[in-house]
Formats: sequence, structure tokens, C-alpha cells
Amino acid sequence: MADVELTHHSPPSPGARLGGQENTGISTLEPGQKPPSSPSGKLIPMKVLLLDDTQEVYEIPLKAPGKYLLDLVCQNLNLVESDYFALEFLDHRKIMVWLDLLKPIVKQVKRPRHVVMRFVVKFFPPDHAQLQEELTRYLFALQIKQDLASGRMTCNDTSAALLVSHIVQSEIGDFDETLIHEHLEKNKYIPQQDALVDKIAEFHRRHVGHTPAASDYQLLEIARRLEMYGIRQHCAKDREGTKINLSVSHAGIIVFQGNNKINSFNWAKVRKLSFKRKRFLIKFRPEMNSCQDTLEFSMASRDSCKAFWKICVEYHAFFRLLEEPKPKPKPILFSRGSSFRFSGRTQKQLLDYVKEGGYKKIQFERKHSKMRSIQSLPEHPSLVPKQSGSLSFGERSASTGAPSPSPRKDLGVSQTTDKDRVEQKSASPSGSPRRDIQEDTMRDNVHQPKTQREPQNAGSLVGSPHVSELSLNSQSAPGVPNLSLSPRLSPDGKQHSPLMTPLLTDAACVKTDDEEEMRRKRFPADKAYFIAKEISTTERTYLKDLEVITLCFQSAVAKDDVMPEPLKTLLFSNFNPLYKFHTGFLKEIEQRLALWEGRSNAHIKGDYQRIGDVMLKNLRSMKQFSVHLQKHGEILMELEKAIRNSRKLEAVCWDFEQQKVCYLPLNIFFLRPLHRLMHYKQILERLCKHYPPTHVDFRDSRAALAEVAELVAQLHGTMIKMENFQKLVELKRDLIGIDNLVIPGREFIRQGCLSKLSAKGLQQRMFFLFNDILLYTSRGLTASNQFKVHGQIPLYGMTIEESEDEWSLPHCFTLNGQRQSIVVAASAQVEMDKWIEDLQMAVDLAQQCNGSTSELMTPSPSDGPNKSPDETSVEHESEDDLSASRTSLERQSPHRGNTTMHVCWHRNTSVSMVDYSIAVENQLSGNLLRKFKNSNGWQKLWVVFTNFCLFFYKSHQDNHPLASLPLLGYSVTIPAESDNIHKDYVFKLQFKSHVYFFRAESEYTFERWMEVIRSATSSATRTRLLSRKESHAY
Repeated sequence: MADVELTHHSPPSPGARLGGQENTGISTLEPGQKPPSSPSGKLIPMKVLLLDDTQEVYEIPLKAPGKYLLDLVCQNLNLVESDYFALEFLDHRKIMVWLDLLKPIVKQVKRPRHVVMRFVVKFFPPDHAQLQEELTRYLFALQIKQDLASGRMTCNDTSAALLVSHIVQSEIGDFDETLIHEHLEKNKYIPQQDALVDKIAEFHRRHVGHTPAASDYQLLEIARRLEMYGIRQHCAKDREGTKINLSVSHAGIIVFQGNNKINSFNWAKVRKLSFKRKRFLIKFRPEMNSCQDTLEFSMASRDSCKAFWKICVEYHAFFRLLEEPKPKPKPILFSRGSSFRFSGRTQKQLLDYVKEGGYKKIQFERKHSKMRSIQSLPEHPSLVPKQSGSLSFGERSASTGAPSPSPRKDLGVSQTTDKDRVEQKSASPSGSPRRDIQEDTMRDNVHQPKTQREPQNAGSLVGSPHVSELSLNSQSAPGVPNLSLSPRLSPDGKQHSPLMTPLLTDAACVKTDDEEEMRRKRFPADKAYFIAKEISTTERTYLKDLEVITLCFQSAVAKDDVMPEPLKTLLFSNFNPLYKFHTGFLKEIEQRLALWEGRSNAHIKGDYQRIGDVMLKNLRSMKQFSVHLQKHGEILMELEKAIRNSRKLEAVCWDFEQQKVCYLPLNIFFLRPLHRLMHYKQILERLCKHYPPTHVDFRDSRAALAEVAELVAQLHGTMIKMENFQKLVELKRDLIGIDNLVIPGREFIRQGCLSKLSAKGLQQRMFFLFNDILLYTSRGLTASNQFKVHGQIPLYGMTIEESEDEWSLPHCFTLNGQRQSIVVAASAQVEMDKWIEDLQMAVDLAQQCNGSTSELMTPSPSDGPNKSPDETSVEHESEDDLSASRTSLERQSPHRGNTTMHVCWHRNTSVSMVDYSIAVENQLSGNLLRKFKNSNGWQKLWVVFTNFCLFFYKSHQDNHPLASLPLLGYSVTIPAESDNIHKDYVFKLQFKSHVYFFRAESEYTFERWMEVIRSATSSATRTRLLSRKESHAY
């Protein structure tokens, strides 16, 4: 056992150790309430070993619960975010166990005087940015340091060296070759350190200028990505007797074999956790795991099984629940099962409390660091007088894991010289009894906490834990690249984790007015900046769409080897160069935006607050790909031909479309390069309109617009033709009962819901209007949810009559064909007007073509030769017989439920080809804050608008969306006074009782989101389509 130092504290000033004032303990009690009185009885000394290896002694009442001691420790540390931490100790069986907060300590500890409690991190959040206080991050860094030294957190040599380099930077400061080798000889941070000294020194050289706070932040940024981050393994066996290790994290339960993760069970999949004797049981939700309902693991003993079950319950409650669970009522006669429950605030409650700002930040001192963190210093030093006692965590000569250098005196900080002086703490913890914060119930009672950045004094990049890459590069040694895991920079010089972007830093709460004003002052206010930002965000989405083809689809067809080699060569030889080019294009845009956001550098303002030159350079380079872009129509047609000739390729494409990464119909991804040119043109038009002719960026922007306009003009005909072809192919796949839908000359016009009048009354039908024929269908009851064709009416010779008076039905009209007539009713007057307008236009086109059309219905063997298609459909319109007439197009796998066709069916609306064309032009991506109608918290999401739908991602790096929201039928408005939304740039989406609020970052982005969403929620007129394109036959 290593020698440890015992420091003494006087009872009257519990915060003196960290430089706090008298009576500055942190309390979460409501105003007017008093802290719980100290339990009466004999006082006993309790030893607590802190994370910096300092041992302290507290005197507590004999009958005090575990929570009393934990609150006393946190109060003396002036620790606000105390709920992440806990106390553990070795019990009489020499097993490390957690101190139960509700039970008296004497009932848990056999010999309290001889037991040493260890103050450690218990709950490891997924993102260190959720830790609001520098002191909390410092304690987490100490925990990582201990886990590395003990071998609990294993990783590869590069990661280990990088972690140690940040620890060394926080302790000794900037790189000095002699000093670092001496320091590493005296201190062992990792077991294999001797072999990695040179690599550690190489990494340390790159951290010049990092403060201790910045080093802690980067240390946690690296550690949280490791597989063993926060992992405590519990020995177990599976049903076959194989030795494994179980662990629990914020996301669920993890199974390890050695140090290799072999399985994980997300909380969303788990229905119940239980234990019986030494068997640990996981019961799954039926829809999540159809193969096996329950998994069983065997552990060493009942006590170890129960201990693991308890920590699982606590992790689930802390990270997934909105508030502390209520205790179960005590049974009157017999008790069954454990009465254990999680006690304390959940992470959601903790984040809300900290963000409310109900505390005062106080300075603290780092034990092992030569450097003082600028951020930790108070704004008014006179408000926090220095105490005569020790301000450090204490000194020691040796430790069990990671020894540190001999204590050094910091400037202006007095240190205790008498190492043997022991200070007994007997004061009652006035500090942190956790209170329950009532929140409105959100869906599934689950939250996704986000972060809020602490306001800092302007002009102090050095004191920020998020140091700008620019400022680091300016201080680095010549020729040494700066090592940074998070190159995305914010306008105020902060460096964010990949899940946090510089746009929206407020997700789970609402900022104060002062913070909001500070954010706006720091952010570039020029509209051109946000236009350039739109280029960047949409380019990220476009690159992800290219990856669907170049990485995912290419891998799928290569694995099964079902695609003909000529088609494979044609397809990927055109898309792979595009993907490579746009990867570099996006990098240039992001680098320019990073320079643009660094407004504090006056000498680069005139050169880099522009985007036109970057666009001009890359759009000129894109001309070399015009040959590739012109072949995309050929690719689409050849792929469809190959699918018709090969059932294996058809099955591979179908299966690929069911994957989450393919969030749109596959054929749409092949048209993305053509669509992207339209986006460039629209964005540059807005940029040129914004700039005055004298602006430095106007000339380049106008030249870039001319370049892309030339490309669009060359490819416009191909794009219109391919959009129509893609839509016909999509409909062919989704309709049952047709053979020759895709024929030359046929154009799609509108699809949507109408009610058809029959002998059984009004029945909901899905109608599809083309330039030569009208189909009506009903939704099948098959596994694929395809639509079965019931009838067809040629448009040649058709007449349209409004017949509301005749049939006494609102919004009713009659379609008179040459062989039959049908009566249909729309859901509203506006729907009726759109259908009549498009039908009349289509009838006129059919007249011009002299009625040349083909029969689409696949005749049933029972149909007589004289039966018309409509007569056949009348006999079989009952929903009970929709399983008849199955074709090879039908599949047994579930069909995507949010396609435009199904949304129209469920929301009783319609969509025209004009609407599709407008939706293609109005795609958008970016960060938004989302809020449900009955919730208080704002959740930050990466949102992509395309194909009449909002797709939600946790971050732009995700490969597939977490959820989607089809917008057809929704209305978009500004929140009313009754909505009680008092924030800028908020818009409201509503469909019946479904209400969502979204908050944008600026006026420009707010207007853009309103514009694109309105394009999806309100249909355009036929006039716009005729002005945009002509009829294209192929």
C-alpha cells in the first residue's frame, strides 16, 4: 500500500480547501427550506481517498446514511455536478462495492474506522461536453488517469500515448525535451510506458499553448471514443459455460470476452432486468428480438449478481429517466423481490439544475499542475479570499497507480507545510441533498441530454478548454502539424466535439437573454456567411448520398456478384471520381468557413470572409465531369434493364433499399449529382442578389454562377427526362397488376387519394394520373403493402363534370370515359381544384396524341373477353380479396412506410410532378433545435429536408437517420402567443394534434427552412411546370 497524506480541515469552513467563502456550500433545496439535520448519536471517523490520491478524514454520526457522507465530500470539494460521482469500498469479502446512499453506513461497513472509502466517477456520460464545470472535467480526467495506470482502460499504443501526452501537458505545461523525459521517468501513467516515451514526447510537442483545462477537455474527447471508456467488468458465463464479462454503460448492457466487445443490448431493446440467485436475466421487447425473448447469464454468486443488477438499474435510471423514480409502496404482509431503486437526480435533472445557474463558480487548484487554469480564476478575485489552509488537493510522496511529481508551489497560492496535521470534519453537510425537478413527460420517458457552453470573458482563447485550431497553429513549433480530434471550429474560438456544432449549442434548455445576446455578437452577422454555411451543410448531405452509391451499394453488389461487369464499370467509373472530387470540395469549404469565423484576426478578414472564389475554382474544375453527368441517364436505364433480366440483381437492389442507410428510393441517389447542380445555381443566385456590385466577392460569385448555369443548361433536358423515368420505375415497383407502365412517351402527372363512389358507398382509393391514362388502386393487405390496381380509364375522349348537386357529396366530380364513368370526391375544395386542373390538362395532351395508349391491367384468367377493366374491378373492390393477382413485383419483406405514396394514402392528400420538381430544388440540411408540444427541453438534431420529408440525425456524421417526419399535410406557421414560445427564429409544424417546434440559428436559416418546408406542404400550380419544362418522350 502506498503512503498517502492525510490533510486536516477545520469544521467551520468546509469550502476553505478549494478557496471558497464561508457558507458557500451548494444546495439544491427550494428557497425557504433547510438542509436535513445531522443524525444524532456518536461520531465516528471515516477515511475517504479522493481522485488525486489525497486521503481525508470526516467525522459523521453513527447512524448517518451513505448520502450524508457523499454530500459532505462533495460540499467540501465545492462540486456542483456531484451526481456523476459515488463512494466505493472493499467489503469483508475483499470485493469492491458501492456505498448505498439510503442505508446507514454502519449497516454496510463492518469496521468503519478501518475502511477507506474511495471517491470515484460512477456514471460516465457519452459526451464530455455534457460536463458543464471545469472542476468536474478535471475530476473525470483524474479518473481516466487512474484507469489508465491500473490497466482497466486498455487501448492501442497510439491512443495511450496521446492520452498520456495530454496528461503531461496539463501537469508540466509546454514541451521541454529534458523536462518531459525526467517527468516520465518519475511518473508511470500506463503499464507499457517505457516503450512509448518517444511517441508521448512527439504528441506532447504538438500541444503547445494548451491550458490544463484544454488538456482535460482533449483527454476526455479521446477517452470517450475508446471501447473501454468507463467500463467496469463483472465476471459471468453464458448458457454454454463460456467465460465472459458483463458491463453497463449509458447506452445499455455490453458483453465482453477479455477486452473485446462481442455484443451489446441497447436500453430501447430491453423490457426487463432481473436476477434469480446467481442468474442474471435480460428480457427483450418482442418486436426487438423475435429470435430469443430472454437471455440468461450465470455469475459467481448471488451477491455479485445482485450488485451488477443494481448498477444496471442505476445506469438506466440516471441516463434514461427524466426524474428520480418514486419508491414502491411497502407491502402490507409479504414482500417479493428487491425494493432497491435509484436514489438521486437523473442526468436530465442535473443538467437542468446546472444550466439554471443556481450556483457560484469558485476557483480551485490542481494538485499536480505547474500551470494555473485561466478559466478557473474568478472574474473578481477579491470576492473569493484565499484561505490560510491548503488550496491544493494535498501532497503525497507515493500513490498506488500513477505517482506524481513532488509538490510545487504555485504563484500566489499558499500550501500547507505540516503534512501530519489531520483535520476532522464534523460539520453537517449543508450542501447537496438532491431535489426532484418535475418535468413534462416526453415520449417514452427518455431524454437525450445536450450541452450548454459556459460563457467566457471575451478575448481569452488560451483559457478556454476548446482552443481554436488557428490559435494553436500560431503557437506550434515550425513544421509540426497540430493534432486535433475535432477540427470543426466555432466563431468564438471554441473547439467542439463531433456531436456539437458551432451553430446550436443549446439543446436541452433555453439560454438566458444575456447569453443569447453574447452568442449573436460573437457570430458573423453577414448574410453571406449563412449562405456559405448552407453550401457547407448541404454539401455534407450530398457527400453522404454519394457514399450510399460508392461505398454501400458498391459493396452490396460486389459481395453477391450479381451485376453485369459492363454496367458495374459504367456505374462506378462515373460515381467514384465524383465522390473523390466533392470530398476535397467540402474540405475547402469547411476550411474557408473556419477562417471566416475567426473574426478576431483582423488581417485575414478581407481575404477570407468570402466564398465566391472557392466556388468559382471548383465549379470550373467540375466541367471535366460533365461527360460523367450526362451518362447518369444511361446508368439509370441500364440498371432498370438489368433488374428486369436478373431476379438476383432485383432481389439485391430490393434488399438494399430496406437497409437504413438507403433512406430514399435507390434510383433517387443516382440523380443526386444532377440535383446538386440546381442547388449550386440557386445558392449562388441568392449570394449574387445579396452582394452589391462593388463587393469584393461579387465578381467571383457572378462568374461561378455563370459556370454552373452553363452546366445546368447542358444537363437540364437529361435531368427532367430522368426524373420522370425514375418516378415511373418507382411506381412500377409499388403497384400490383401492371406490366407495361414504363413505356416511351408516358409522363407522370399526379398521385393522391380520392374517394370513389360505388355500390357500397364511398371507398378510399389511390389514383395515379399520367398523360394518357388514369389508374385507381387500393392499398393491399399483403406483407409488402403495395397498391393493387382496380381499374383504368383512358384519357382520350374523357370529360370532367362537377357533380356536387347531383350526388349531394361535397367536392364531388364525375369522370366520363369512353367505356365507363366514375364518381369521385376530394377531401377538400383545394384538392378538387388541383385534380380537375391536372385532369383537364392531361385530357388535352391525350387529345393531341390521338389517344394512343396501352392496356395496363394484367387480365385475370376468370375475366371474360368482353368484360371491361372497370367491370372487373367493381366485382373485386372488396378489401377482403386483395391478395389475389400477385406478381413477381410483390415481396414478402416489409415495405418502407414513409414513401410519398403511403403518406398520401394516410393523410388523404395528393402530390404532382410539379411538387416533386420543386422539392428537388428545395433541399436543405443543417442543425435545428426541436421541441415537442408538451416538453420543456430543446433537443439539438441534424436535420435533412428532401423528398417531402424531414430526416433527423444525432449528428451529420451518422450514416442513417434516427427518425423521419413526412411533411405532406402539415402546416408551417410562426408560434402563437398561446404556445408560450418566447424565442427568436422558431417555426411551428402541425398536423391535427401533432405539433413540433423548431428553432433555427439565424434569421436567414429561419427563412430558408420556412421556404423549403412550405414548398413541401403547399402544392404548386401547373403553370409553373409548363414554364419549367416541356414534354420529354423517351
